[in-house]
Amino acid sequence: MDQALHWQKSTFSDGGDGNTCVELAATESWLICIRESDTPTTRLTTTLTPLANLILGIKSGRLTTSPV
Repeated sequence: MDQALHWQKSTFSDGGDGNTCVELAATESWLICIRESDTPTTRLTTTLTPLANLILGIKSGRLTTSPV
């Protein structure tokens, strides 16, 4: 299935060929697959609306991250 997907790297990635980025791919059935490049076989799958709400929440500052 991975070979049929066109993975796109986040524009916020470090820009190199390293494994420190988030990648997205859309399926033919309108599902969005999300993976971290250092663990490409582990994926989350969602639809566009929840992903858009997550991104909007992050951009608005309602959702923040804390250092681990």
